[in-house]
Amino acid sequence: MGAGQPERPAVTRAAPKIRLFVPDGLAAGARVSLNRDQAHYLGHVMRQREGQSVLLFNGRDGEWSAVVRDIANNRCALDVGQRTRRQEAETGPWLAFAPLKKTATGVIVEKATELGAERLLPVFTRNTNSARVNVDRLAARAREAAEQSGRLTLPEVAPPVALADLLADWPGKRRLLVLDETGGGAPIARALAGLDAATDGVPPPVGFLSGPEGGFDSAELDALRKLDFVTAVGLGPRVLRAETAALAALACWQALLGAGR
Repeated sequence: MGAGQPERPAVTRAAPKIRLFVPDGLAAGARVSLNRDQAHYLGHVMRQREGQSVLLFNGRDGEWSAVVRDIANNRCALDVGQRTRRQEAETGPWLAFAPLKKTATGVIVEKATELGAERLLPVFTRNTNSARVNVDRLAARAREAAEQSGRLTLPEVAPPVALADLLADWPGKRRLLVLDETGGGAPIARALAGLDAATDGVPPPVGFLSGPEGGFDSAELDALRKLDFVTAVGLGPRVLRAETAALAALACWQALLGAGR
């Protein structure tokens, strides 16, 4: 640094906050015991020691600070301290999606959780080429994403269903936006803006339906367009991968109707 120039102040970075979801009730003075996997993560992966602080949430009581106690041999107890955030409603869109091959389904669940999806519904369409869905594994992926992203709730991961069953049970007051890769849908921003105007600025109940790698069967699209609770929407002129389309739709919702607006 040259003579006469003021010395720059040192930049300090706060240590990242570790957040864990626990099923227990949370209140000042309570003691919470972690399960074996969480205790291993805290002690062996994050190398936390007795007396260090973490954050806890359970989807009901808000977020609380807690102090690590009795951590050893894949066991750990935490003493709950003060509440750091009150519980808030986190109503978001539903995402129905065709399961994809390899890791793409996990990516959809993880990123949809970060983007505020309230319910995740795997759905089998005619062109779906992944027949197996491990709901417990997807729920664990959603929990980890909620812990990382600062959510106060976990999205529900529903068991997989056939498309016909999804539509038969779909609540009529929740508009279903079908991601139409054929270009026959209205621009998604216009569709979302119309829903917002119809509810006087209150985020309307919305769901998205994202298809498989091969796209929806033409007969499926024809049948979907005939349902009065369905709106076909497009995401622009480019061909998007199935996982990209699902997450792009959620990002549009977050920007236009969710907390990002």
